[in-house]
Amino acid sequence: MDDSRLAIRATRLFDGNSAHTGPVMVLVDDGRITAVDFTGADPPEGVALTDLGDATLLPGLVDAHSHLVFDPDGAAEQQMLHDDDATVLARMRRHAARALRAGITTMRDLGDRGYLALRLREEYADGTTGPQIVAAGPPITRRRGHCWYLGGESDGRDEAVAAVASRARHGTDLVKIMATGGMSTTGSDPGGSQYDLAELRAVTEAAHQLGLPVSAHAHAAAGIADAVTAGVDGIEHCTFMTPTGVRLDPRTVDAIAAAGTFIGCTVVKPRDGMPGEVLRTIEPYWENHAHMQRRGVRVICCTDAGINPHKPHDVLPSDLVYFAAQVATNTEALTSVTSLAAEACGLRHRKGRIAPGYDADLLAVTGNPLHDIGAVRQVRAVYRAGRPAVPDRQEDRVSR
Repeated sequence: MDDSRLAIRATRLFDGNSAHTGPVMVLVDDGRITAVDFTGADPPEGVALTDLGDATLLPGLVDAHSHLVFDPDGAAEQQMLHDDDATVLARMRRHAARALRAGITTMRDLGDRGYLALRLREEYADGTTGPQIVAAGPPITRRRGHCWYLGGESDGRDEAVAAVASRARHGTDLVKIMATGGMSTTGSDPGGSQYDLAELRAVTEAAHQLGLPVSAHAHAAAGIADAVTAGVDGIEHCTFMTPTGVRLDPRTVDAIAAAGTFIGCTVVKPRDGMPGEVLRTIEPYWENHAHMQRRGVRVICCTDAGINPHKPHDVLPSDLVYFAAQVATNTEALTSVTSLAAEACGLRHRKGRIAPGYDADLLAVTGNPLHDIGAVRQVRAVYRAGRPAVPDRQEDRVSR
């Protein structure tokens, strides 16, 4: 029996774009998908078959906005200022393992400290021990600006452009810039811009010249408009805060749709004890993202994992259920965390699809998430680069 080759059969398959009713069989060799069979044929001679029965195979999920350095149950600012690298890396490994068990096989880290996510990316490069990591390094922010304690403080055009070059030298996969303030940093104003249009344009042009995409954290409507005009590739949160409340700007939405800018819809659910100013943003936030989805904007469900106790690093399946209820159909929601998220992460030709030539990052769930999106939380098996990360049941395995 060749351990590098395997066959996985299930009743249904969602390939990253559309659904297929089986039986379906995915053939894998050396970590890549070689064929997808819908005929009910037996696997090739000598290839072990895993028959998962009444299950749905999906591409491994992609969380396009996470923070592996953040402890959901800890005080981020204090930990980032005082914990040593070994402590933080150990925490990051636990977070990544938790995500992988939930079927999240790719994580885009949009803010670390000291480029630690790049070290984890190299540890997991062989695909056998953890999820694929896409890393931005420390986000570029004003002095004492949003997430300043991650070490990316840069004031003005020249410092911000130099910060881009520094990230390229370190080997980041993209650049993250805090275009506006944020909600989780003491003294930061999410409704105010941190960089003006000229500064955002200079950062974006410098990054693009170095082959790096740019994603901008932006809550304020003015900051969102500036980021789109500057040509960023993605906008995180996209809350549309104004001095008189959350209000969508149709002209900015049209510009986002025309540019094909990715919008990272970080899921926020109302809950008891939330500050009033946060609760007042939630209903219009969801209305705005649903409107953008209808307008053809490329809206991606993502988590901002790590920022508080409600955001553990395996929260994406749960957040996806809420996203589907607020923004998209089940099929659109699943696409947003598979093929669309993979494209946003620069991995469209390797991740987010079940098709020949793609990485064998797979999630099997009990039931049919096209009919009941909650099925994504019923993990049956997870494969990363063709190796079981969450093993299927032993009785499912049949030798051929």
